[in-house]
Amino acid sequence: MPNLFFLHGNDEFAIHRKLKEYEADFADPTTAGMNTARLEAKTMTENDLNNAVNAMPFLAPQRLVLLSNPSARYNNAATRKKFEEFLNAVPASAKLILYELVEPKEIEKHWLIKWAAKNPTLKTLAFFLPKQRDMPGWIVNEAKRQGGQILPPAASRLAEMVGVDTRQAGMELAKLLAYVNWDRPVQGSDVEAVCIVTSQQSVFDFVDALSQGNGKSAQKLLHRLLENEDPFSLWGMVVRQFRLLLQAREILDGRGNKDDVVRALGVHPFVAEKTSGQASRFSMEALEEIHRHLLQIDERVKTSQISLDLALDTLIAELAGSR
Repeated sequence: MPNLFFLHGNDEFAIHRKLKEYEADFADPTTAGMNTARLEAKTMTENDLNNAVNAMPFLAPQRLVLLSNPSARYNNAATRKKFEEFLNAVPASAKLILYELVEPKEIEKHWLIKWAAKNPTLKTLAFFLPKQRDMPGWIVNEAKRQGGQILPPAASRLAEMVGVDTRQAGMELAKLLAYVNWDRPVQGSDVEAVCIVTSQQSVFDFVDALSQGNGKSAQKLLHRLLENEDPFSLWGMVVRQFRLLLQAREILDGRGNKDDVVRALGVHPFVAEKTSGQASRFSMEALEEIHRHLLQIDERVKTSQISLDLALDTLIAELAGSR
């Protein structure tokens, strides 16, 4: 059985769902925590990785080691060669899962994809965001996965609201199915009642305040959002918006326009218009730095180094102060 995997693509929701499946593979849930190690490549030491992979499993056939963003650490020929040698020596007593976000255009030239083509011991699994036209079908299937149903017109309306954000779509579906108590299919009127478009608008307003250096306004908007939104849902919306800004800035720098943003990002024209306007207020360098900062915060939250509420407050202080 393969014990080396590389999960990649631009669908962060699907990648993390697959990671949860690996974590659920333990026959005895009580020993799962003692046999699971989660590492961030950029911040770990080589000893951390060696110890995690080579430690003997406790009352289980294998240990599970999850390593995020390997390219952040292994970013040149010398370090990559050393890491590839390490991969060849991973014992059967460990299942090592590498994962990172990779855009479709970068797949063919990705160093781990190339290495896997010559070394079948590393199994690659790709997870790509659906096209906008495919989102209604994705939503219908996701509703079934969550144990319910949604009518096609309702799925199309929800797709208009969330674009190709699969994580947001999944969370909205969970709210919708709870709203109908899984007793009947979700209808268009349910989507209008439950999936409040103003939350997306408020996130736009929140980012507007940050782009203008208005920390007080951003703070007020944040706490208003937290009254109605789950913090992790809100965090996902904020991360998604800055990711869209980064992509939109690249399109605008290439002399594209709002219509190009709609086509390239698979978002609703309303979202494309707002995102294009916001992207023009940031430089590409600033957006790249913000995106790196968001990834660092996300990792700190997931490893319980900081609470999400505090992370959001800190984000406002840092971004508004830098404008």
